Amino acid sequence: MDDTKLNTILDKHHRDPAELLAILMDIQAVENYLPKDDMKQVAKELKIPFSKVYSMATFFATFSLEPRGKHICTVCMGTACHVRGAARLVDQVQRDFEVEAGGTTDDMFLTLETVNCVGACALGPLMIVDGEYHGNMDAGKLDRVLRKLKKQDAKE
Repeated sequence: MDDTKLNTILDKHHRDPAELLAILMDIQAVENYLPKDDMKQVAKELKIPFSKVYSMATFFATFSLEPRGKHICTVCMGTACHVRGAARLVDQVQRDFEVEAGGTTDDMFLTLETVNCVGACALGPLMIVDGEYHGNMDAGKLDRVLRKLKKQDAKE
Protein backbone atom coordinates (compact mmCIF):
# COMPACT_ATOMS: atom_id res chain seq x y z
CA MET A 1 0.00 0.00 0.00
CA ASP A 2 1.33 3.43 -0.78
CA ASP A 3 2.16 5.77 2.10
CA THR A 4 -0.70 8.15 1.30
CA LYS A 5 -3.37 5.46 1.67
CA LEU A 6 -1.80 4.07 4.82
CA ASN A 7 -1.51 7.53 6.37
CA THR A 8 -5.15 8.22 5.52
CA ILE A 9 -6.17 5.06 7.39
CA LEU A 10 -3.94 5.90 10.36
CA ASP A 11 -5.26 9.47 10.48
CA LYS A 12 -8.84 8.24 10.32
CA HIS A 13 -8.15 6.35 13.54
CA HIS A 14 -6.17 9.21 15.11
CA ARG A 15 -3.05 7.00 15.18
CA ASP A 16 -4.48 5.50 18.35
CA PRO A 17 -3.03 2.10 19.32
CA ALA A 18 -6.44 1.21 20.78
CA GLU A 19 -7.74 1.35 17.19
CA LEU A 20 -5.31 -1.32 15.94
CA LEU A 21 -8.03 -3.83 15.06
CA ALA A 22 -9.96 -1.24 13.03
CA ILE A 23 -6.75 -0.10 11.31
CA LEU A 24 -5.91 -3.65 10.26
CA MET A 25 -9.47 -4.18 9.02
CA ASP A 26 -9.23 -1.02 6.89
CA ILE A 27 -5.88 -2.10 5.44
CA GLN A 28 -7.26 -5.50 4.54
CA ALA A 29 -10.33 -3.86 2.97
CA VAL A 30 -8.01 -1.99 0.60
CA GLU A 31 -5.33 -4.65 -0.01
CA ASN A 32 -7.46 -7.81 0.46
CA TYR A 33 -4.77 -9.05 2.86
CA LEU A 34 -2.29 -7.64 5.39
CA PRO A 35 1.10 -7.04 3.79
CA LYS A 36 3.99 -7.45 6.23
CA ASP A 37 5.48 -4.08 5.27
CA ASP A 38 2.19 -2.35 6.09
CA MET A 39 2.03 -4.08 9.47
CA LYS A 40 5.60 -2.98 10.21
CA GLN A 41 4.74 0.60 9.27
CA VAL A 42 1.63 0.51 11.48
CA ALA A 43 3.73 -0.68 14.42
CA LYS A 44 6.22 2.12 13.82
CA GLU A 45 3.56 4.82 13.45
CA LEU A 46 1.61 3.68 16.51
CA LYS A 47 4.82 3.21 18.51
CA ILE A 48 3.94 -0.33 19.47
CA PRO A 49 5.92 -3.55 19.02
CA PHE A 50 5.51 -5.35 15.70
CA SER A 51 4.76 -8.48 17.72
CA LYS A 52 1.54 -6.86 18.97
CA VAL A 53 0.41 -6.06 15.42
CA TYR A 54 1.37 -9.53 14.20
CA SER A 55 -0.33 -11.30 17.10
CA MET A 56 -3.59 -9.47 16.41
CA ALA A 57 -3.33 -10.18 12.68
CA THR A 58 -2.84 -13.89 13.33
CA PHE A 59 -5.37 -14.21 16.14
CA PHE A 60 -8.42 -13.27 14.08
CA ALA A 61 -9.33 -15.69 11.28
CA THR A 62 -10.77 -12.82 9.24
CA PHE A 63 -7.27 -11.59 8.46
CA SER A 64 -5.05 -13.04 5.76
CA LEU A 65 -1.29 -12.62 5.63
CA GLU A 66 -1.19 -13.99 2.10
CA PRO A 67 -2.40 -12.17 -1.02
CA ARG A 68 -5.96 -13.10 -1.89
CA GLY A 69 -7.96 -12.88 -5.06
CA LYS A 70 -10.16 -10.02 -6.15
CA HIS A 71 -13.17 -12.14 -5.21
CA ILE A 72 -13.45 -14.20 -2.02
CA CYS A 73 -15.61 -17.31 -2.20
CA THR A 74 -16.26 -18.89 1.20
CA VAL A 75 -18.10 -22.18 1.56
CA CYS A 76 -19.54 -23.16 4.93
CA MET A 77 -18.57 -26.73 5.80
CA GLY A 78 -20.51 -26.96 9.07
CA THR A 79 -22.54 -30.09 9.69
CA ALA A 80 -25.83 -28.74 8.30
CA CYS A 81 -24.16 -27.41 5.16
CA HIS A 82 -21.97 -30.47 4.74
CA VAL A 83 -24.87 -32.94 4.79
CA ARG A 84 -26.71 -30.74 2.26
CA GLY A 85 -23.89 -30.83 -0.29
CA ALA A 86 -21.30 -28.18 0.58
CA ALA A 87 -18.46 -30.49 -0.48
CA ARG A 88 -19.92 -30.65 -4.00
CA LEU A 89 -19.89 -26.85 -4.14
CA VAL A 90 -16.21 -26.79 -3.17
CA ASP A 91 -15.48 -29.44 -5.80
CA GLN A 92 -17.29 -27.41 -8.46
CA VAL A 93 -15.36 -24.22 -7.69
CA GLN A 94 -12.09 -26.15 -7.59
CA ARG A 95 -12.83 -27.68 -10.96
CA ASP A 96 -14.15 -24.53 -12.65
CA PHE A 97 -11.36 -22.25 -11.43
CA GLU A 98 -8.49 -24.72 -11.02
CA VAL A 99 -7.96 -23.69 -7.41
CA GLU A 100 -7.67 -25.69 -4.21
CA ALA A 101 -9.59 -24.82 -1.05
CA GLY A 102 -7.50 -22.29 0.81
CA GLY A 103 -5.87 -21.16 -2.42
CA THR A 104 -6.06 -18.38 -4.96
CA THR A 105 -6.22 -18.62 -8.73
CA ASP A 106 -3.00 -17.79 -10.58
CA ASP A 107 -4.62 -14.67 -12.07
CA MET A 108 -5.66 -13.47 -8.57
CA PHE A 109 -9.32 -13.53 -9.66
CA LEU A 110 -10.69 -15.77 -6.90
CA THR A 111 -9.75 -17.14 -3.49
CA LEU A 112 -11.62 -20.23 -2.31
CA GLU A 113 -12.00 -20.58 1.45
CA THR A 114 -13.85 -23.05 3.62
CA VAL A 115 -15.03 -22.35 7.15
CA ASN A 116 -16.36 -24.63 9.87
CA CYS A 117 -19.63 -22.77 10.44
CA VAL A 118 -21.09 -19.33 9.83
CA GLY A 119 -24.16 -19.86 12.00
CA ALA A 120 -26.73 -19.77 9.22
CA CYS A 121 -27.59 -23.45 9.24
CA ALA A 122 -31.13 -23.01 7.93
CA LEU A 123 -29.66 -21.62 4.69
CA GLY A 124 -27.34 -24.55 4.03
CA PRO A 125 -25.50 -25.23 1.98
CA LEU A 126 -24.26 -21.69 2.22
CA MET A 127 -21.69 -19.81 0.20
CA ILE A 128 -20.49 -16.28 0.81
CA VAL A 129 -19.15 -14.44 -2.22
CA ASP A 130 -17.56 -11.06 -1.56
CA GLY A 131 -19.54 -10.76 1.66
CA GLU A 132 -22.90 -11.61 0.08
CA TYR A 133 -24.64 -14.69 1.48
CA HIS A 134 -26.08 -17.22 -0.96
CA GLY A 135 -28.19 -19.86 0.75
CA ASN A 136 -29.61 -23.18 -0.37
CA MET A 137 -26.90 -23.36 -3.01
CA ASP A 138 -26.80 -26.01 -5.66
CA ALA A 139 -24.72 -26.47 -8.81
CA GLY A 140 -27.00 -24.31 -10.95
CA LYS A 141 -27.16 -21.42 -8.50
CA LEU A 142 -23.41 -21.60 -7.99
CA ASP A 143 -22.82 -21.46 -11.72
CA ARG A 144 -25.03 -18.34 -12.03
CA VAL A 145 -23.28 -16.55 -9.14
CA LEU A 146 -19.81 -17.24 -10.52
CA ARG A 147 -20.81 -16.36 -14.09
CA LYS A 148 -22.11 -13.03 -12.79
CA LEU A 149 -18.70 -12.35 -11.20
CA LYS A 150 -16.95 -13.04 -14.47
CA LYS A 151 -19.32 -10.74 -16.36
CA GLN A 152 -18.82 -7.92 -13.85
CA ASP A 153 -15.07 -8.19 -14.23
CA ALA A 154 -15.29 -8.24 -18.02
CA LYS A 155 -17.13 -4.88 -17.88
CA GLU A 156 -14.46 -3.26 -15.66
